[in-house]
Amino acid sequence: MTASPIISTLNKQTGVATLTFNRPEVLNAINIPMAEALLEAVKALREEPGLRCIVLTGAGRAFMAGGDVASMSGTPEQTRDVINGLLVPINEAILLLRSMDAPIIAAVKGAAAGAGLSLALMADIIVAEENARFLIGYNGIGAVPDCGGTWFLPHKIGSARATEMMMLGRTLSAIEAKQLGLVAEVSPEGTFDEVLAATLNRVANGPTQAFGAFRRLIDDASGSPLDIHLEAERQAFLKIAETADFAEGVSAFLAKRPAAFSGQ
Repeated sequence: MTASPIISTLNKQTGVATLTFNRPEVLNAINIPMAEALLEAVKALREEPGLRCIVLTGAGRAFMAGGDVASMSGTPEQTRDVINGLLVPINEAILLLRSMDAPIIAAVKGAAAGAGLSLALMADIIVAEENARFLIGYNGIGAVPDCGGTWFLPHKIGSARATEMMMLGRTLSAIEAKQLGLVAEVSPEGTFDEVLAATLNRVANGPTQAFGAFRRLIDDASGSPLDIHLEAERQAFLKIAETADFAEGVSAFLAKRPAAFSGQ
């Protein structure tokens, strides 16, 4: 039996889902079957009522070494079909993931290159092992970034740095990526699981619906005039104020105790 290119698991007790890119023999390079499997896995997660956090990770030595370039070497018509076959389901999966309230964590070991970098940047938080490497890679094949790379990277490090990284083909170490603000946590060798678990514990036990509102407001901020954004914040606050987590948070604050959020 052929292994699935995406392994999807959900811990019902914690509400933590893990999506694993599973083509380790090619450093998880994404091809059409993986793209389609990713979309199906994300659609299934969207129906899970107790989802509190989504982890993206890669099997084997890498997070993801980009797209399967070998599949793009045919005629122009074949190449166009491959690109559409890859990007149509991936783009839909990205939009669905970003529409959910559950925070997204990218757990990065080894290379996050090309589409792998874009998918890591799509996450709200990146936890990286000390040996992780982050690179664009598209300029080496005369292509342009995809999977949201030209949207997420400038949002996180600014347009000037993003342009430099893309045009010069810079490779960032985990430490350099943290210094630029791309990575939240860098784990020394041998401690990755512990560092990831600690981050997951904090995020998965947080106010899930408020986290979703955080993301949407931040995503919309740069494209909105201040008056429009202030109104969006007000409306978001009113909506979140109706949640059980908000009531618990206020109660815990007044009682001077830690809040026990349920994600509701």
